[in-house]
Amino acid sequence: MNITLEIDPSSGFCPGVVRAVRQAEDYLALHDTLHSLGPIVHNSLEIDRLMAKGLQIVDLKSIDSIAGGVLLIRAHGEPPSTYELAAAKGITLIDCTCPVVLRLQKEVRKAFLRMESVGGTVVIFGKHGHAEVNGLVGQTEGRAVVIGSTDDVSVVDFSRPIELFSQTTKDPVEYETIVEIMRSKGKDVKVHNTICAQVSTRHESLVNFARSHSMILFISGRESSNGKVLFDLCKSVNPRSWWIEEASQVDPTWIRDGDSIGICGATSTPLWQLEEAMASLSSGLK
Repeated sequence: MNITLEIDPSSGFCPGVVRAVRQAEDYLALHDTLHSLGPIVHNSLEIDRLMAKGLQIVDLKSIDSIAGGVLLIRAHGEPPSTYELAAAKGITLIDCTCPVVLRLQKEVRKAFLRMESVGGTVVIFGKHGHAEVNGLVGQTEGRAVVIGSTDDVSVVDFSRPIELFSQTTKDPVEYETIVEIMRSKGKDVKVHNTICAQVSTRHESLVNFARSHSMILFISGRESSNGKVLFDLCKSVNPRSWWIEEASQVDPTWIRDGDSIGICGATSTPLWQLEEAMASLSSGLK
C-alpha cells in the first residue's frame, strides 16, 4: 500500500506539562515514590510510564495518607484551599502549576475583589469540574459562575457588571462566540483574553495540518479536555479524522491506498507516543 505519514510539528506536550513531567522524573530519579494530586497529564500511557518509575496518584480524600510527605501539584493548578490543607498536614509541595495558569489565577482573584466592591460577577468559560477551572473558582471563594457552552449563558445575571475569563485550553473560536453573545446581552462586560497563546496558535496550525492530509490520526487520552477540543477541530475540516489512544486501535479499513496520513495529538500527548504510532504504522503497512 502506497501511503505517506507525517507528524504534526506543533503537536506534543505544552511547556507546562513538559515542566511538570520533568520535575516528577527528576524527583523520582532520587526517590522511590512521588505522590501527585491527580494525574499529571490526561494520558493513560504516559501515566503508566511515570507510575513504573514510582509515581502514585492521590486525591484530596486520601491526602491524610501522605501527611508529612511530598506532593506534586500538576500544571492545572489548585485552589487556595488545597495549599491550606497541605500546610496543615505538613506536606511539602512540588508546585508545577503552569506559569500561564498561575497568572490567570492572580488575575481572576483581582477581578473577584473588583466585582465584590460593585456587586458584579466573575464568569469563567471552561469545562465544569476541570482541575484548572476548580482552581480558578477557588480564587473567588467559590462564587464565580462557570459556563461550559453558549447554552449556559442564560444563567448569567447581566444586570450586574461582569468580568469574563476563559480556561487556558478552550477553543478560541468558541470563546469569541461566547464573548459576542455576552456583549449583546450586557452593557458592562469586561473581557479578558486568557487562552494560552500556544494553544491558540496550535488551533490555527492544526487546521492547516488537517486540511493538508487525506486522513488524520489524532492521538490523545479520552479524559483530555484539550484533546476533545482539538479532535473536534480536526474533524470539522477533515471528516476522515479518527481519535485513538494508541496505534493498536487503528482500523485498517480506515486507510486507503495513496493516503497522506497526518498524525497529531493534544497538549497532553507526548511526542514519543506520536513517533511510536508512526513507526507502528510504517512497519504494519509495508
